[in-house]
Amino acid sequence: MAAETVFGKIVSGEIPVELLAETDRVIAFPDMNPQAPVHILVIPKSTEYENVAELAAAEPETLAEMVEVAKRLAAEHANGDFRLIFNTGASVGQTVFHVHAHVLAGDLEERSLVGA
Repeated sequence: MAAETVFGKIVSGEIPVELLAETDRVIAFPDMNPQAPVHILVIPKSTEYENVAELAAAEPETLAEMVEVAKRLAAEHANGDFRLIFNTGASVGQTVFHVHAHVLAGDLEERSLVGA
């Protein structure tokens, strides 16, 4: 089981966010430190998984739902094109150990890879 994180507090409602999408299994909200004109986070409501590999092994249907929500949000907030980033491990920039997807869209030239 993953340690308590800021995303777990968002899921529980302890920390309010602007919800852009919500399903039975996932929520999406704007990143507080955007790295692109459109930068949205999609996270599972489950707090059990630290990274995408754990989620894929245990709940592939939730991972598929995260991708579908990302696609829908890119269509709503950009032109439908998007970059989807999952960081797995501290050495590649993961700082919040609750699996999450970064949905990036808009002009992404000269942007660095996304941490968190």
